[in-house]
Amino acid sequence: MFKTKVTDLLNIEYPIIGGTMMWISDSDFVAAISNAGGLGILASAIYESKEKFATAIDRVHDLTEQPFAVNLNLFPAMRPIDNHDYLKVMIEKNVKIVETSGHEAPIDLYRRFKEAGMIWIHKCVGIRYALKIQDLGADIVTVVGYENGGATGKLDIGTLVLVPAVKDAVNIPVIGGGGVSDGRGLLALLSLGADAVIMGTRLLATVECPINRKLKKALVNATELDTMLIMRSINATHRVWSNTAAEKCADLESQGADFNKIYSVISGDSAKKMFCDGDLDAGILACGQGIGLTHDIPTVKDLFSRIMSQAKEMAIALSE
Repeated sequence: MFKTKVTDLLNIEYPIIGGTMMWISDSDFVAAISNAGGLGILASAIYESKEKFATAIDRVHDLTEQPFAVNLNLFPAMRPIDNHDYLKVMIEKNVKIVETSGHEAPIDLYRRFKEAGMIWIHKCVGIRYALKIQDLGADIVTVVGYENGGATGKLDIGTLVLVPAVKDAVNIPVIGGGGVSDGRGLLALLSLGADAVIMGTRLLATVECPINRKLKKALVNATELDTMLIMRSINATHRVWSNTAAEKCADLESQGADFNKIYSVISGDSAKKMFCDGDLDAGILACGQGIGLTHDIPTVKDLFSRIMSQAKEMAIALSE
């Protein structure tokens, strides 16, 4: 019932893409998402050297025979990574699907994707950017509405408008997201024209997600009101879980603080302390409004099965 251009092109069972999450989308979590029928995407920027990155790809191959992708991060970083070197590793390790995301299109990389025979997914924020990436030869474009967790872009367009607008504008398959947490969200996005959904926030509260269980329980108890926007003053607007670190960041921004002061709050080291130790206020966590629809901590496999069953039941009921 839910075979689409994206499931066919990526050779995945369900039209569900696991959103790339910094410090979270590691080898084991990516493999769990792919083994559950979706597409897991490895966050290359987690790995501080191409050797560690190569080892991570090897582990994904060891853990799953299903398709997976690797994300090349084009956002500015405090620890710059040479994506040319990382792409070379991906080619050597027979990675078939690449996702790119960032403020700019990968002008210096996309020809190498094509030469290597990779399927190229690019994540962007609106029609103009989607058309540009289509002209460069992207196979799939991903857009997420204002409800989403993490980078929201600067257009502030909700999912209900953004996804069909982009679908009408391009000729390539579209992955849509922003607030998708269950079968209702999946069916809604497909009805808007998306060929698959991208999901990040809901996956935080799964057994396999590599964050502290104390943090998972806190997220299960959160509501749709427990997110906020920060980092707009440094042109990097993110929707995050509302905690002490996020509120401190917002306060610094309201005072006109410089990047270094803001970074002391939003740094990856602080986030890792929260993820590993369960210190709920140590750092920031990308989190969408769909957290309000998250009520338990299932395995990824059980979650996907439940999502697809709910979507199917609703589709049948609507057709009667």
